[in-house]
Amino acid sequence: MDYSVLDFGALGNGSADDTAAIQAAIDACASAGGGRVVLPGGRTFRSGALALRSHMELHLEMGAVLKGSDRLSDYRLFGGDAPGKMAVPSYENCEYAGRPTHYFLCARDCEDLAITGLGRIDGNEAIFHGEATKWHIEGSFYPRAPLLFLENVSRLTIREVTLAASAFWTVHMVGCRDVLIDGIRILNDLRMANCDGIDPDHCQNVRIANCHIECADDCIVFKNTAHTMQYGPCENITVTNCTLTSTSAAIKFGSESEDGFRNIVIENCVISRSNRGISLQLRDGGNIENVSFQNLAIETRLFHPDVFWGNGEPIAVTVLPRKEGTKTGTVRNVRFSGIFCTAENGILLYAEEPGGISGVTFQDVSLRMRRATDYETGLHDLRPCAGPASTEKRSCWVYGKNASGIRFRDCSLLWDASMGPEPETPCRLEGCEDFRMEGG
Repeated sequence: MDYSVLDFGALGNGSADDTAAIQAAIDACASAGGGRVVLPGGRTFRSGALALRSHMELHLEMGAVLKGSDRLSDYRLFGGDAPGKMAVPSYENCEYAGRPTHYFLCARDCEDLAITGLGRIDGNEAIFHGEATKWHIEGSFYPRAPLLFLENVSRLTIREVTLAASAFWTVHMVGCRDVLIDGIRILNDLRMANCDGIDPDHCQNVRIANCHIECADDCIVFKNTAHTMQYGPCENITVTNCTLTSTSAAIKFGSESEDGFRNIVIENCVISRSNRGISLQLRDGGNIENVSFQNLAIETRLFHPDVFWGNGEPIAVTVLPRKEGTKTGTVRNVRFSGIFCTAENGILLYAEEPGGISGVTFQDVSLRMRRATDYETGLHDLRPCAGPASTEKRSCWVYGKNASGIRFRDCSLLWDASMGPEPETPCRLEGCEDFRMEGG
């Protein structure tokens, strides 16, 4: 059964507060045992925070817009006071345990939930702005409101909708199981800090397919945050047929890594105009294992040398303590195959301690180094970490530290004249064991 929000008093004129009417439609649908809540096309509905329920589909018809309120107070639904402005910018320190104080759309402890349609959900990011430059917009406080916060949801579907103008993580899924995200668009401001695209956090059995994502910092980010350890690791996940643009990393693991990441496949994706292509970023105690990246095209360029993490690396695997005394996990059994990279920097495999990275294979990987910007390049970005923010030596095609059992098979390494003098060796290695280049 359909429940049109117009029948519950929504005006959809772009200025009236339709929060109560939309929530009434959602609650009526849930009370009847399920159905579809419809936002009709050709209208803009303004709303504060909404709570979604089990056995329902929120459907936005073509031309329908659900836009966040202009009042910050309308997003405070978890209770408590709003967090204050950070003492330092988020690119210097953005520790986050995974529990927001605000949100726009939320579902907790639900099953059989869908968000569908060819309409748009707009997070109204401008009301969360703090300091802004032509390269970077810092939020007025941290953490800010996710566009979708979905916790402990089973059988979740998000299909075809456009999600835009989020001021924080756009789709934050915590402890969700049996998830399908298919054909959505995420279009965020490439200057807005921390407006990640899709963040599976302690999630299992997730399929992400056919999506186009543009955002800062990262497009698709697997996380295991500290507040929700009861939901277990991120595992059994596929990402396929996506196009991605990011001011940090298009695909990232971490940096919140309190639990494990395993059995994850990323394939048939195109990464363009990104500050970093793939980043495996362990900073806490979890492990990354049994992960495959295949059939990818990666193009990186520097957005800004300071305000976004990454320094043009197409692939970066780093294992570093977040703070002094943190015991980190390990990266093992990871495969990169059939990947074409055009980048302003080389591949980075960097562990603070021996054994941090092992069993990584590069098969049929092409890396062409070329300049795309006028920013100074060559050093690798190590943030966030307890020590120096970057490596101290100029990179070549591959820089490895404390990595073992590494294989490059039938790979192609090309150096464009725009990069300056070609390095004398393809690899710079420190503390590495059983590191081989075979063929190519």
